[in-house]
Amino acid sequence: MRRWPTAVRYVLLFAGALLFLFPFYYMLIGSLQSSPDTSVGGAFPTSGLTLANYQDINSRVDLLGSLVNSGIFTGGVLLCTVVFGVLAGYALARLHFRGRGTLFVLVLLVQVIPFQLLLIPLYVLIVRGYGLADSYLGMILPFAINTTAVFIFRQFFLQLPDDLFAAARLDGAGELRILWSVALPLVRPALLTAVLLTFIGPWNEFLWPFLVTKQADMQPLAVSLANYISNVSSRAANPFGAILAGACVLAAPAVALFIAFQRQFISTDIGSGVKG
Repeated sequence: MRRWPTAVRYVLLFAGALLFLFPFYYMLIGSLQSSPDTSVGGAFPTSGLTLANYQDINSRVDLLGSLVNSGIFTGGVLLCTVVFGVLAGYALARLHFRGRGTLFVLVLLVQVIPFQLLLIPLYVLIVRGYGLADSYLGMILPFAINTTAVFIFRQFFLQLPDDLFAAARLDGAGELRILWSVALPLVRPALLTAVLLTFIGPWNEFLWPFLVTKQADMQPLAVSLANYISNVSSRAANPFGAILAGACVLAAPAVALFIAFQRQFISTDIGSGVKG
């Protein structure tokens, strides 16, 4: 009798997993169909599948060049986010200075402001003020500091035992040495979480790169696919499949990154450096 609750729990979890994965399955199957079928039965095709929709995208969009542009744009944002986020998070968590609480409140308030409200002043500042139009730096700068990453790092640094920092200071280590040798190895889950959350934003961002550059050879994948879906996909043999194929191409790196790092999100060695 005791096994019944466990069996029911696994059945419910399995059903929930199927419900969660079904939209991804439907997106993939729809992208491989030769003719559009938007009915429920289209999720279980009886005819053969084809890669024609992906070939149509590749013939009209430079997928490799767009992927390289997305890699440069997203990689630059990730690097800046991790570096500045770690430094700011450590300072707000472990350094004592006047105005620290007020500064943290301002960090939280920044998250309330939608990015869309800042588009016009950012455009004037980056493109006209700094003259960074048609450049990767102009695309990266507005996303260089992520307040969400600062908050994540601060919370993880606050969880570290104080004895670790006290022992390092007694050994004569400076703050940067403590950050590099003591704190960072223990907050790997925070690093991976911040990387994944930050990756999704710039990887899917199309409005800001589109404003910064109109050169097709510099536009990231999201911009190229948005132009394809809005202007070209309607003339494809299977517009429905073409749109889903573009969504699959854009979503595949984010899904792969999550699958690769999801085990690290729940792992932590925070207490491993303290005896007792």
